[in-house]
Amino acid sequence: QVQLVESGGGLVQAGGSLRLSCAASGRTFSVYAMGWFRQAPGKEREFVAAINWTGGWTSYTDSVKGRFTISMDSAKNTVLLQMNSLKPEDTAVYYCAANGGQLTTILSGYPYWGRGTQVTVSS
Repeated sequence: QVQLVESGGGLVQAGGSLRLSCAASGRTFSVYAMGWFRQAPGKEREFVAAINWTGGWTSYTDSVKGRFTISMDSAKNTVLLQMNSLKPEDTAVYYCAANGGQLTTILSGYPYWGRGTQVTVSS
């Protein structure tokens, strides 16, 4: 099994920055890709960004391109999401996910999930 623990969420003002971290443990040798998803109240969980374990490939949803950056620290088994120029519409619970197959934007492509961390952006 793979365990994922998110951290770094909090309350920030619009235009501010926040960095999320996700530490993986357990059978991490089987992980190929890690990603971030978010879910706002009353909305479905949506893809945000993903990266392969070695950091060579990345993918972002259009709404965060140019503002968010995903990166991988393989030595620490940790994926990071640097969020800049935050907007109120970024408010959501952010979930870390991992898979052993491929880099994908599809929710069902990730069998391992963290419990989430709350990000709130005030105006």
